[in-house]
Amino acid sequence: MRTLVLVPFLVLASAASPAAEAGLHVVATTSSMGMLARTVGGDLVKVTVLAPPDRDAHFLVAKPSMMVALRNADLLVAVGADLEVAWLPAALQGANNPKILPGAPGYFEGAAQIELIEKGAAADRSKGDVHPQGNPHYYLDPPRMAAVAKALASRLGTLDPAHAAQFDGAAAVFGKQVEARLPAWKQKAAGAPGIVFFHKDGNYLANLLGVPVLGYVEPLPGIPPSASSLKQLVSGLAGRKGVVLYTTFQAADGPKFLQSTLGWPAQQLPLEVALDGDAAAYLALIDKWVAAVASSAP
Repeated sequence: MRTLVLVPFLVLASAASPAAEAGLHVVATTSSMGMLARTVGGDLVKVTVLAPPDRDAHFLVAKPSMMVALRNADLLVAVGADLEVAWLPAALQGANNPKILPGAPGYFEGAAQIELIEKGAAADRSKGDVHPQGNPHYYLDPPRMAAVAKALASRLGTLDPAHAAQFDGAAAVFGKQVEARLPAWKQKAAGAPGIVFFHKDGNYLANLLGVPVLGYVEPLPGIPPSASSLKQLVSGLAGRKGVVLYTTFQAADGPKFLQSTLGWPAQQLPLEVALDGDAAAYLALIDKWVAAVASSAP
């Protein structure tokens, strides 16, 4: 029995090296936030991601495994703007780690570092899954993610002053990578007639590319479409051109109905990078989304 207990700990220690020995334990709520922590922190951080990338982060539940990860964290990196409100407060309460609670240096919320779109919606559940603080899905907006990376570097530097310059440099490199790709993204999407998203998770990207959002498969945020709501959507789009984009965790029935009825292309794409995704994986994901947006362009 003793050997069986010791072996897993040896494996974990080996897998975590050298970050676990030399750096900070960072817990990210989503894999996009984990990507930023990994990109900025490099070998000086060990990153654990709470939300699987193939699940809707709105609707998770707090689990004991989340609480264990948070209990041992030096820094929590959250999306914010109430994206994780259904489960993160409960997970934090169960973790009992005051250094990563809101207001503490170990709590970092990306949404608080940038200007959000669609702010000020009334907190009225009859209008669906609304976010009064603003749209939290900024992770499909690379320039905003670069700004969050810069702020995250500053926070990591506060927690680990000896490596502050390294964190700042890594964030700057990421920002330059985004800046270098931005003209090509905009050029590729130029002339795209419009997009129907399933949810409002692509709005930042549409704004960035200057492509109009023509509607949503959901009649209200977080509310599944009905036959009548889809027919109403189709009637408003008849005679127009566009593309239907939805994510890997969103039901395909509605988008496929629009595809067959309107004759538009429809694509299902991952919303997040893989759990261990790096900056290159993130930029490649944006490439895929831009190509999908542009698929109906002349």
